[in-house]
Amino acid sequence: MSGFNDRIIAEFRDNDGRVGGPFAGAHLVLITSTGARTGQPRTAPVMYFADGETIYVIASKAGAPTNPDWYHNLLVNPKASLELATDSGIERFEATAEPVTGPEHDRLYAEFSRSNPGVAEYQKRTNRVIPIVAFHRDAR
Repeated sequence: MSGFNDRIIAEFRDNDGRVGGPFAGAHLVLITSTGARTGQPRTAPVMYFADGETIYVIASKAGAPTNPDWYHNLLVNPKASLELATDSGIERFEATAEPVTGPEHDRLYAEFSRSNPGVAEYQKRTNRVIPIVAFHRDAR
C-alpha cells in the first residue's frame, strides 16, 4: 500500500491538491503523524469532510479487519500536520486529533456514508467499529 500512497501524496503535492484515478474529485487531506514506534513522520492520504473549522476523517482502511497505522499513531501522539487543497493551493496547518465516539460518531458516519456510499460498504466488510477522528486546528 505504501507505493500506492506515495504516488497519491506526490500527485497531491505536485498538483495543488488535485489527484486523478480512484480519488479524482474526492476531498483529500494529507495527514502527517508521528510514528508510534519509530518517532518518524508518517504521511497518509485520506478522504475527509469538514464542519466549520473541524476536519473529520474516517479510519476505514477500506474495511480491513484492523485500523490504519496512522490512527494508532494519532492515539499515541495526537499532534499532526495537515495539508488541504484550497482554491489558492495547498493549505498547511497543525492540528490535534480527537477520536469521535458514541452518538456523534454514529451521526457523522451516517452523514458521510450518504455522500460517499463506499464508506457504508467498508463497515459491512469488518467487525470493528470504524473510527472517526476530528482534527482541531491548533492556535495560530
